[in-house]
Amino acid sequence: MYKIAVIPGDGTGPEVAREGLKVLEAASQKFNFRYESKVFDFGGQRYLKTQKTIEDQDIEELKNYSAIFLGAIGHPDVKPGILETGILLKLRFSLDQYINLRPVKLYNEKFCPLKDKKPEDIDFVVVRENSEGLYKGMGEFKNKGTQDEVATQISYNTRKGVERCIRYAFEYTKKRNKKKKLTLCGKTNVLTYAWDLWERTFQEVAKEYPDIKTDYAHVDATTMWFVKNPEWFDVIVTDNMFGDIITDLGAMIQGGMGIAAGGNINPSGVSMFEPIGGSAPKYTGKNVINPLAAICALGMCLENLGEKDAALAIEDSVIKVANKKLKSLAAGKMGYSTEEVGDLVVKYLYKSV
Repeated sequence: MYKIAVIPGDGTGPEVAREGLKVLEAASQKFNFRYESKVFDFGGQRYLKTQKTIEDQDIEELKNYSAIFLGAIGHPDVKPGILETGILLKLRFSLDQYINLRPVKLYNEKFCPLKDKKPEDIDFVVVRENSEGLYKGMGEFKNKGTQDEVATQISYNTRKGVERCIRYAFEYTKKRNKKKKLTLCGKTNVLTYAWDLWERTFQEVAKEYPDIKTDYAHVDATTMWFVKNPEWFDVIVTDNMFGDIITDLGAMIQGGMGIAAGGNINPSGVSMFEPIGGSAPKYTGKNVINPLAAICALGMCLENLGEKDAALAIEDSVIKVANKKLKSLAAGKMGYSTEEVGDLVVKYLYKSV
């Protein structure tokens, strides 16, 4: 019995979460596993009513769940940063979800903005450190509001935090068993302290994995190769900030935010899975948002829980929908409503072997 905490959140989050749960129910029937879910109202509406985001007792309750399925966080009437810090970052830090896992996989070449790139050319994974770096929130103002103002933002990196992320990336590359190549993405020529630590740790851990090929690319070069030669990559490991940036570019080359899913992973605790496209408030309630990213996130959740056959069947169903049915992956241009896309995935799922 899996216990799934559901946070529909804001904007179109509840709409895509609904379709994900629809697919979860179908998968449980098809692959004979049991689950129960509970909906939590964390998000903008709750904050506007109560001035509360997530409290410590909420975190303690979530620790009793098998996984968290998130729709989206972000409300136009709440100042930017409040919900992101008070909900998303608090969940990641409090539950020690120190890995952000982002598969970048092209399902249909007609949705790729790159010329002559096919699904076999875009199939890699970004492993992003998820709990340190610039997102730690460390820094200060001096002489704020004056001509002499100085704002300092600290990139905080520990050997423990860096090493556990790098080890996860090596293990993931080994388990993935494709090109067996791991690329460290950083900026060693400028960020000499943090990236000295990252590079030294990467080289030391690499000695324990002689069967894994390793290389290094500056983050600016990485963005160029994403566009020019994405087929070079297998698994990429990087820090919090660079990972945030390059995974959005990864989403674009795989077809857009409508297909991009991610996981916030604690390998020995509670992990959280979400579409990475945000709450898209202008589409709220219109039944036009693409739910495939949320459905893919649900598939990642099941794979993480050990239901690999169900996860593979969900991905296969998404691929069929993306190839046989949709005109576009963009909201309002799919040729189907949000609800109808979810129904199509369920239809193909029931037909899967």
